[in-house]
Amino acid sequence: MHFGERGSRSFGALLRFYREQAGLTQEALGAHVGYSKSQVAMVERGERPPKGKLVEIADEVLSARGALLVLAEKEFEQSGLQEWTEDFLEHEKRALSIYSYQDHVMPGLLQTGTYARAVFNCVYPPLDDDEIDKRVANRLARQQLFMRKPAAVLNFIVEESALTRPLGGKAVIKEQLHNMVEFGKLRHVEIQVMPHDRRTHAGLMGAMILLETAERRQLAYIEGHRAGYFVSEQPDLGNLQAKYGILRTQALPPEDSARLIEKVACEL
Repeated sequence: MHFGERGSRSFGALLRFYREQAGLTQEALGAHVGYSKSQVAMVERGERPPKGKLVEIADEVLSARGALLVLAEKEFEQSGLQEWTEDFLEHEKRALSIYSYQDHVMPGLLQTGTYARAVFNCVYPPLDDDEIDKRVANRLARQQLFMRKPAAVLNFIVEESALTRPLGGKAVIKEQLHNMVEFGKLRHVEIQVMPHDRRTHAGLMGAMILLETAERRQLAYIEGHRAGYFVSEQPDLGNLQAKYGILRTQALPPEDSARLIEKVACEL
């Protein structure tokens, strides 16, 4: 089961009741479901929703006879997100820093609702309207990160070709470009454009996101056609970090990037 971002005190209380009835500690239950002790505690306090297979496994291990399954279906709206995406978003909203390189579209965190809708309209197999509405809402909700305290350090590198690709039409892309300029004015945000005329390019293998988690762990996230995955081990993680460092030097500085984005918007 994959649920949204809100927790439930009712579900958490019932989970704790069955766990204590079974004589298990939070740490012991976590070992069964692949959670840490603190993650189980957060679910029980209603601070986070159950992710992955927690509900199904806990219901069986704690002999809840379907009670946890029934309450979970009632309490939580299904997000429609894949499990690997949920794992990434959980890290993203608490990250200390995020470095994102995108090669075909604007970074998801910077997208307007109309631009995001245009992106999801390009998904194949096609999504139905309700699913697109849900995905757009989830994407916009992620922008709460920009106003979070303490602020996360955010850097985005986007290809110049993405600025001129008119997904959704000229009005949509123009709004998107102005939106990026406004985000770039925030003190903790840098937006850089990779120009067309680069003769060398460190990002030819595709998009990537680097982040430092709330626990100060370094991760890279790569999303493919059917799945996304984390890179956390050396030397692969170090190679991606070095590659991103090169990309930052190859891209235009934030000030020049902002001028270019404004120029493209004015010419539409």
